[in-house]
Amino acid sequence: MRALLVAVLFSGAAGAEPVPVLVELFTSEGCSSCPAAEEALAGLVRQQPVPGVEIVPLELHVDYWNALGWADPFSSPEATERQERYAESASVQGYAAGLYTPQMVVDGTRSFVGNRALALEAVERAAPQPKREVHVEPRPAPGGLDVQVRVSPGDGPATVYVALTESGLSSQVTRGENRGRTLAHAPVVRTLEQAASVPASGWTGQIRVVLARSWRREKLRLVAFVQDQGSRRVVGIGTAAVPPSGDVAPSASLH
Repeated sequence: MRALLVAVLFSGAAGAEPVPVLVELFTSEGCSSCPAAEEALAGLVRQQPVPGVEIVPLELHVDYWNALGWADPFSSPEATERQERYAESASVQGYAAGLYTPQMVVDGTRSFVGNRALALEAVERAAPQPKREVHVEPRPAPGGLDVQVRVSPGDGPATVYVALTESGLSSQVTRGENRGRTLAHAPVVRTLEQAASVPASGWTGQIRVVLARSWRREKLRLVAFVQDQGSRRVVGIGTAAVPPSGDVAPSASLH
């Protein structure tokens, strides 16, 4: 029924750009219940089942599982810190208290144990909400990229973040709860930077993103998203592919 409602909402916008909705998944290779959630997110991204909507994934690997048998090679303290900030918002309707995996957060406003059905419901609820336009233009720079981000005017102060994801990653786990399994991942966050505060009047700025030599450029993607400082709702998303070394990628935008 909800899928039909979203289809009706966007049926009049044929040819229009899809509405982006951010789906963050806090996960760990050491967690036995996480692979199913990662498969669910990967399937949603591959199928894009909600008409008029683009699901934009961020798979964030936390590091607090690392001492429990398996050190996740994709984990980072930044992922854990971001999840902790959501936990601090547990008093806000839609968030769940505490740190746990797998946790999904949709557009910064809905938090739940990661699975396909709940994710679809949350994406459909988030899709009709207005968003600011975000344009992302990466240019090759020594050791990485200079990424220009332009955010259109909107309501209230917000914060812009720039994430870099890599798709097609997998691991053969030899210890811990997933011992003996080969785990394939949805696009994994390699870096996540808080770029700037964004006033209601809009913002244009540049951030340097460093690229490791082992990362496959053809699998990398930039995701810039704007998050309201009060409600933490994601109010704008823009994406761009990483250009080959020496090339400039065309500007990409979603709103």
